[in-house]
Amino acid sequence: MEKIVEINHLVKNYGKFKAVKDVNFHVNRGDVYGFLGPNGAGKSTTIRCMLSLIKPSSGSIQIFGKELSQNRNEILSKIGCIVEKPDFYKYLSAEKNLEIFGRISGADVSKKNCHKILDFVGLAGREKDKVSGFSHGMKQRLGIAQALIHNPELIVLDEPTTGLDPQGIIDIRHLILRLKNEQNKTVLLSSHILSEIELIANRMVIINKGMTVVEGDVKELLNQDELIVVFETPQVQQALSLLSNIKGIEKLSDNQFQLVLAKNEIAQINAQLVNNGIEISGIETKRKLEDYFLKLIQS
Repeated sequence: MEKIVEINHLVKNYGKFKAVKDVNFHVNRGDVYGFLGPNGAGKSTTIRCMLSLIKPSSGSIQIFGKELSQNRNEILSKIGCIVEKPDFYKYLSAEKNLEIFGRISGADVSKKNCHKILDFVGLAGREKDKVSGFSHGMKQRLGIAQALIHNPELIVLDEPTTGLDPQGIIDIRHLILRLKNEQNKTVLLSSHILSEIELIANRMVIINKGMTVVEGDVKELLNQDELIVVFETPQVQQALSLLSNIKGIEKLSDNQFQLVLAKNEIAQINAQLVNNGIEISGIETKRKLEDYFLKLIQS
């Protein structure tokens, strides 16, 4: 598998403040790669280093097999990006904005190509409308069109669904999948929402406090083989005594306890409790990584 992004031991300091302490990950060609972490984890700083907007304090960034610091212009010509929210000339049309940004990157800015890209992102029929009248979701779509105008190999999207309503989030999600499936683009998608990454990414990394925590295939990291199962019962102490042979069982409160089980073990444990006269009023399941990530966000 060809690695088109390799980041090793990335560090970025602002004086005494360490925004990024030790970030490591790689993106394979064809990935929709989830770059996940709570707000303040160092995601945007890492992306800004990747795009050569800021200079890292130490570490290496290789993109398309070449060192970014030595091949900046060549590498950036193959990347399209949205960092935070895209900005436009509000009183010009979508078509004119795309043409201006395309000329800057030396892209094909013919009316045919601009309309083709606007159609792809769902703005067909709005080509000549002023951007000042666009909704937030439409501006995000135009931002993706802007990122595509020079036909890049890698698309970097930093929190592209922030501020969107539920339908807008679904639309952007489908658009990202189309980038991969119809245009064979590699997409690096930054987010602080695990459920969004799970729906569209095939690989991901989680960073926290400026450091890589875990990286791998989404399906493997979010597997259903080991679940944290929370049982609710007024007889917690009796339940703990009955299941004392199970490793990792933990009392959460006077009416809740949790343990780690395989999915197919939940019914068996529930039956064991009920058959021993323990009343179960609720069962909640959480995947281990999901539970861990929620604790990161809440900490």
